[in-house]
Amino acid sequence: MKQIITYLYLLFLLCGQSVLMAQSTETEKRGNRARDLYFSVSGFVRENDTYKPVNGVNIQVNGGAYTSSNLAGEFRIKAKKGDELIISHEDFETIYYIIQNDASITVDVMPRKVPSDDSLFKSKKTNSFHKLIDSATAYKKISAEKSMRFIIESIKNSSSVKENAQAFEVLGDVNMYWKQYDLAVSNYRISLNSFQSNKVKLKLGEAYMYNNNYQESVAIYKTLNKNELSNYQKVELFEGLGDVYFKMNDYKKAIATYNEGLNLAQQHLITPKVTDLNSKIAQTFDASGSIKEAKAFYSNSLNLASKQNKKRSVEEKIKVADFNNSKAEYDDEIKLREEAILDIRDIETEAAVDNESDFTTQKQNYKIGNALFLQKNYVEAIPYLEKSIAEADKREDLVVVKDAKRKLSEVYDVTGNYEKAYETYKAYTASVEELYVKKNQEIAQAARYAKRIAENQNRIVSLEKDRELSEGKYQLNIEQNKNQKIIIYSLIGGLLLLLLTAYLMYKYIKQQKLANNLLALKSLRSRMNPHFIFNALNSVNSFIASNDERTANKYLSDFSKLMRAVLENSEEDFIPLQKEIELLELYTKLEHFRFQDKFDYNISVDKTIAIDNYKIPPMLLQPYIENAVWHGLRYKKEKGFLDIAIVKTGEDEIAITISDNGIGREKVSSLKN
Repeated sequence: MKQIITYLYLLFLLCGQSVLMAQSTETEKRGNRARDLYFSVSGFVRENDTYKPVNGVNIQVNGGAYTSSNLAGEFRIKAKKGDELIISHEDFETIYYIIQNDASITVDVMPRKVPSDDSLFKSKKTNSFHKLIDSATAYKKISAEKSMRFIIESIKNSSSVKENAQAFEVLGDVNMYWKQYDLAVSNYRISLNSFQSNKVKLKLGEAYMYNNNYQESVAIYKTLNKNELSNYQKVELFEGLGDVYFKMNDYKKAIATYNEGLNLAQQHLITPKVTDLNSKIAQTFDASGSIKEAKAFYSNSLNLASKQNKKRSVEEKIKVADFNNSKAEYDDEIKLREEAILDIRDIETEAAVDNESDFTTQKQNYKIGNALFLQKNYVEAIPYLEKSIAEADKREDLVVVKDAKRKLSEVYDVTGNYEKAYETYKAYTASVEELYVKKNQEIAQAARYAKRIAENQNRIVSLEKDRELSEGKYQLNIEQNKNQKIIIYSLIGGLLLLLLTAYLMYKYIKQQKLANNLLALKSLRSRMNPHFIFNALNSVNSFIASNDERTANKYLSDFSKLMRAVLENSEEDFIPLQKEIELLELYTKLEHFRFQDKFDYNISVDKTIAIDNYKIPPMLLQPYIENAVWHGLRYKKEKGFLDIAIVKTGEDEIAITISDNGIGREKVSSLKN
């Protein structure tokens, strides 16, 4: 019976495989027929006056294939006769071109100039809506405040509902770039209230996601009518929806949605999205624990990214290297990071790279050093970590400096170079303190910057409310304003709460330190040298045994005075210096009484010292005098000398010196041995 079931199971698998192969063959034939209509179009984008190549220009075939120009201004894209080529960039007006054949295309563009001052605000003639919007877009990544000022002026100069919607869309873009996601959501919603746009809806879905409003994001994406979207926008829709499911940890839905977008991107030759979606599918498989599938898709994304520009290639190499690190595949990780470093150096020659980015050589060198450390290849790890520290110091990247110094200290410690380990660890602690100060400054600056952005936002919203267009679409409701205020007050309240918490923690730590010090003093005081009491009682016993009752009585009387004084001060944390001197005199007198033939002593107090103004923990000095007598003077063959001097060293400082001419610690130690 088992054999029959096995045969049936194998037959079922063979049938299923045959069906899949037939479907695959048919799909391949359809794809081949479609590809036969396409040909490769090459082109070159340059400035019309200087003939300088323009990098990063968006090239799209009416919602189909997509690419961008490289550093030489060149591009290549798949298209067919009659397709409309859309050439767009933030620095020039969008260009539309109908493709007739596979001839090479040269595109001459006139770049827009970024305004250098506020001259745009001086003349109404120059304050046209489109120029102001262009200026706001140009300043988006440079200064949020300047960009918002241009947006304020553009709203004043807008002449239609559509222009007003465009202004708020750009404002939302500015908020998104500076990670003010709650404000971006508000501005995209205002834009949509004025004019419905699928492009803005896609942006709103993304803003909701980054603001952790996942259900709202899913709802926005699902309300979009796919028939109204271009092919590129459809891919963006599936990608955005997949991103939301990924953040919701619904990996099954995320993979299914990403795959829909991937199939569409492959069908319409949207190469950048094919790379991105392969990478995101790999990331999702990794998160869900499907390592084999993750590796396959990461291999695809890495291969595809290498055929794009270097920045995208580096991004993918770093992502896959991180994946390899998490799976302890350190050799593959190191190889990718070394390749990435070479590409990063090329990228840095073209544009500055921010320390927050992963595209920095110091971060990659640190991670290579860390991988070598995990491989226990400590000798090779050291140069990478040192190089990382040097580069991070040069770029003032305190985070990498801190991490690399700590890792380097661990390497030295493991290899037995404890001196260097200690020095590096000291440098690490100094870096931590420096980073702590810098982070506090950044938090304060961020709070002030967020406040200024919020003020500008309120100003723009108030301006929009004042317009009150006849259709009523621009009227902001009271609830939105209330939410804006709640957000601002929450930020301010949160900052005040943070400062209050920091203050309370500081007070608590200070009180705890004081309590610990007092506890230590009590512990020290409670250790009133039991062996001294024992030795003293033995001395009394020896006097009695030798029938020297008078000497025993005198010694016992002085000893009882000392014990009574100690007990009286046992509950005090500090006593006047005068009392401490009296205790020292009494104690030293008893010790001298026992060892008269071993030493003489002198206690001197500077007459300029106002003894009543100083306090000291009781019996703090007694252990030092005892050490001098019992471990130095007692073993001298000739008579020694003990000197206790209290002198003034400053206006509010005194110095207490206990000196003797005993035999020394080393000789005492050898005698004991």
